[in-house]
Amino acid sequence: MRAVWMESRGEAQVLRYGEIAPPQVEAGQVRVAVKAVALNHLDVWVRKGVASPQLPLPHILGCDIAGVVEAVGAGVQGCRPGDAVVLNPGVSCGQCERCLNGQDNLCPQYQILGEHRWGGYAELVTVPSANLLPKPANVGWAEAASLPLTFLTAWQMVVDKLQVRPGEDVLVMAAGSGVSVAAIQIAKQYGARVIATASSDEKLAKARALGADETVNYTRQDWFKEVRMLTGGKGADAVVDHTGAQYWEGVIKATAWGGRISLVGASSGYEATTPLSHIFYRQLSIFGSTMASKSRLFPILKWVSQGKLEPIVGATLPLVQAAEGHRLLEERRVFGKVVLEV
Repeated sequence: MRAVWMESRGEAQVLRYGEIAPPQVEAGQVRVAVKAVALNHLDVWVRKGVASPQLPLPHILGCDIAGVVEAVGAGVQGCRPGDAVVLNPGVSCGQCERCLNGQDNLCPQYQILGEHRWGGYAELVTVPSANLLPKPANVGWAEAASLPLTFLTAWQMVVDKLQVRPGEDVLVMAAGSGVSVAAIQIAKQYGARVIATASSDEKLAKARALGADETVNYTRQDWFKEVRMLTGGKGADAVVDHTGAQYWEGVIKATAWGGRISLVGASSGYEATTPLSHIFYRQLSIFGSTMASKSRLFPILKWVSQGKLEPIVGATLPLVQAAEGHRLLEERRVFGKVVLEV
């Protein structure tokens, strides 16, 4: 099969395109012919060795996948060749206490497609049958591939961790990212007033078109003061953040007394300064977050089918141009998802 893989870690040029042996289909598994795979910053971190540095090579990246069932293994029920599907990127054992309690993303054996096991930068990918859901008929392949990881991540942050309520002020950092595009929409569905940040007027305009009520350019010094001004001096009740060390102190200062912050990444660096007096004196709550339970993809896809949530594709490229896709992602030139069409 044709695929893009990495045989070493480094910059985008380590990605190779060519022929590689296709994955075998084992009992309980399904092999999917990939139609589209969306890029994530996780792909970049794995490529550079920041995430999963001991990962065996060669390796195929790609977490967010949509395609058509090509073959099913023994014992598989509920799907058949020809079905159009979206793949849930989280793989767990399905038997431990965490899995059976609906917390499969806390399973000790938890893996993510494209990080811990081969992903979707290829014509074929094999996954457990539990990781398949029907593709919403009202979206195309590129849009469908833009859904799973980012919308699952945003759902857990907004709904499960922050428990956003109607009328709250919700700050969404880096509005052009896939997670933030999803978070803006989900927070609006829960009745929040959304304040979105971005690095350019173009991205801020797109955030407003997506539903953000207010926008702030976070490249300005003291940008967090604008957030406080927009909230009458109070600050944001809840914050969705993945921007990392460069903006962390500003995020804390932009949060209201008794406010909540959900942190899902650190794009600008992991080593951040935390003014502890703000945490204990203003009684802030900080929630770490990674992915979400598989079950959360059901309401997400339902809302997509109903037109309540919309995946945003910023750029599409053929699979062979995966390295260019990585550059677009790293340079933050795109609002929404970068998608490879296979």
